[in-house]
Amino acid sequence: MSKLIHDNKHLTLDERKIIQTGIENRSNKVDIARTIGKDPTTVAKEIKKHRTFKPRNQFIYPSICIHRQECGGCKKQCSRYEEIKCNKRDKSPGACNKCPNISKCHLDKYFYYATYANEEYKTDLVDFREGINMTTSEVKELANILKPLLDQGQSLYQIKSSHKEIKQCIKTLYNYIEMGVFKDYGIDNFSLKEQVSRKQFKNKYKKRKQPVNYLNHTYKDYLNFKDENPEIPTTEMDTVLNSQSGPFIQTFYFQGSGLMIGFLHKDKTSESMSKSLDSLEDKLGHDLYRELFSLILTDRGVEFEKVNLFEFNQQTGEFRTNIFYCDAYQSSQKPHVENTHNYIRDIIPNEIDISNITQEDLDLMFSHINSTPRKSLKDKTPYEVFCFIMSTSENKDRGKEILNLLNINEIKRDEVTLKPYLIKHNKKN
Repeated sequence: MSKLIHDNKHLTLDERKIIQTGIENRSNKVDIARTIGKDPTTVAKEIKKHRTFKPRNQFIYPSICIHRQECGGCKKQCSRYEEIKCNKRDKSPGACNKCPNISKCHLDKYFYYATYANEEYKTDLVDFREGINMTTSEVKELANILKPLLDQGQSLYQIKSSHKEIKQCIKTLYNYIEMGVFKDYGIDNFSLKEQVSRKQFKNKYKKRKQPVNYLNHTYKDYLNFKDENPEIPTTEMDTVLNSQSGPFIQTFYFQGSGLMIGFLHKDKTSESMSKSLDSLEDKLGHDLYRELFSLILTDRGVEFEKVNLFEFNQQTGEFRTNIFYCDAYQSSQKPHVENTHNYIRDIIPNEIDISNITQEDLDLMFSHINSTPRKSLKDKTPYEVFCFIMSTSENKDRGKEILNLLNINEIKRDEVTLKPYLIKHNKKN
């Protein structure tokens, strides 16, 4: 065996293309590493870090537990749950590109694409070299330590020597102050014991973030998914706001019935928005949740960018939702939710301050909106159509029971109100 070359250089696009070719030829990682003159662990880490995940069709193959034949209704919460393993996918080469069994495989899959991996690598390289690695709350916490002591005339060295919880070095603290990181908390160059008069730069720092990965979740992927699964209904998801500081209304529109529901959020983040799905899954149960929210189409807003938070239950790890994203600046690809927002604007115009709005206000508002007849529904209301669609021969009231769980009530047609005073009147009582 010839000795491997370890040049300590980053992988190039050409080397990544060789890795992809090796995977497609079903070569093992050692052979691929030998070809590009790298250590096998380098190849292993590259594939694992930059491969993309493509889940199986959960409707056709809900369980891949090796004990499913014995247990019947298998769930991930079961203590015996153990997924089928694939050495080619999980060990070497570590991805499913051109696997001869891919057409018959029922497992979740991983794919490695050289061009995408190289772009992701370059994005990581930029993100890791710019910004400060602190959240807003961490900046505030550090400022609360520095401010009173600087006002007492202490130097940064004195402060750091007395506060071991400060992890940043003295030079980093000086740099942060010079950059204006603590400017909003009353700390600038003139706060220092030895006053400096360097020019402060604005907006030079930001929290490092992971690049957004929409591979296999684009609008084109959505259209392909619908072609393969026409029976699965689409739920459109969006956000309504009157101020960038919040609050934010997360909306869901059920294609077919025209029904819309909404949830109130203080923060416009993926963590906050995905909690609505957690709450809905707990309230509705997994099977009913999958019936209503199995396929979500949304835009590329920052509040929806963390795909895994929406696709997987964060407590059980169970796959729950197929989520796809419209192309950038193409809101017309989800027109139903956008058009239905016009009803919200009748009740909550842009100029109205909604800082005191409550979830009960939203439930009342959507009850009135869903009780409004639509020409597109042949003069039926979304409430009526949803009840009809969700009813079964065994339970004619099933749709109404589901809407009760969602806090949506039917309003008599003559009592439907689509004016701002609907919410204001509700707040006075």
